[in-house]
Amino acid sequence: MCLAYDDAAEFRTHAADFLTAGVAAGEHVWFVGPAGPAPIDAPGRIIDTAQAYGADLLDPAAQVAAYAAATDAALAAGYTGLRVAADVSTLLPTPAHRDAFARYEFAIGRYMLTAPFRAVCGYDRATLGDAVIAELACLHPRATAGSAPFHLYPASPRPGHVHLTGELDVTTEQLLTTALRRTEPGRPLVLHGEQLDFIDHRSLLVLDRHAEQHRTTLVLRTRSSAVRRLAELIEPAHIRVEVVA
Repeated sequence: MCLAYDDAAEFRTHAADFLTAGVAAGEHVWFVGPAGPAPIDAPGRIIDTAQAYGADLLDPAAQVAAYAAATDAALAAGYTGLRVAADVSTLLPTPAHRDAFARYEFAIGRYMLTAPFRAVCGYDRATLGDAVIAELACLHPRATAGSAPFHLYPASPRPGHVHLTGELDVTTEQLLTTALRRTEPGRPLVLHGEQLDFIDHRSLLVLDRHAEQHRTTLVLRTRSSAVRRLAELIEPAHIRVEVVA
């Protein structure tokens, strides 16, 4: 879950609800953020953001491994899993930091499909701005309403299967290009677009360019025969549209 907030108290309120639900479910809970009081009065850990994620450029694979190890430790201690509420606004000062963190967000999303690990990430609008938040929100299955026009996130524990939902048009061309680059370049990609509300020809061409750049094939699955007809008109060389029931 991606939570875009306007003040720290708002995030702490949402974090408290999220972590309280974790305690009720028997999970170990962590609050990750700047120094301050715990959002709930319950056993758990309060961890500084830099301690949890490091002070340097984030290594996406290493961060996923760290949370996997913490989840295993929670299970070994008798908990049902690990639940984390993290304010990560200070981790994104440069484009390189944002790129690394976005890749991590996508990777941890795949881990969460099968592991007893749950997380909500907080992003401060005043610090980051709407454009940066959209880059991260679009890689989550759920986000604050209006924070991203579409969502691109893992559909399966197997690499190469990705959900694509929402609306794609001329205004989302650059955001889609950036999001695709942060997923799994070089792999054959199956986009599960059954829940897409709209996709235009420019977005199909973005998908085609992505597949061409990575010398792979992209399959877009949709419930709309109109999307297949659109693809037949523009004849993209590197994507195939499949209409599914």
